[in-house]
Amino acid sequence: MSSIDIGINKKDREKVAEGLKKLLADTYTLYLQTHNFHWNVTGPRFRDLHLMFEEHYVELATAVDDIAERIRTLGVAAPGTYKAFAELSSIKEKDGVPDAMEMTEILTHNHELVVKTCREVLKVAEAADDESSLALVSDRMRIHEKTAWMLRAMTQ
Repeated sequence: MSSIDIGINKKDREKVAEGLKKLLADTYTLYLQTHNFHWNVTGPRFRDLHLMFEEHYVELATAVDDIAERIRTLGVAAPGTYKAFAELSSIKEKDGVPDAMEMTEILTHNHELVVKTCREVLKVAEAADDESSLALVSDRMRIHEKTAWMLRAMTQ
């Protein structure tokens, strides 16, 4: 296999990829949680939440692929097991089926956790002068900030 020569040394590529692995784990865990809540939401706001959660998990599914492909572009294997995601993710699973209000609160909190992960990865990508990872992570951060805002608005 040919070597990677994209203007970022191997050590920096590996550091950025480690941060992206955490972002991938957070994103996949949030995807799974959002999909679960989509299936199980009930109550007077069922339709609104059911449809909103679907929009969110569809967007997250695309993001998972984008993040994993960036990790591969940097020459590092992307994690792809529940075990790896559980070890890397800052998002904790919720047992049982919470009510609709708690679902929105949990998702709000978890989108905010992903924003914090993005901020950490941005620092590493910036230090590595990795504009492509910066753009990807910055876009992800903006989406998670906006989603958290929209979810917060549902609980007020």
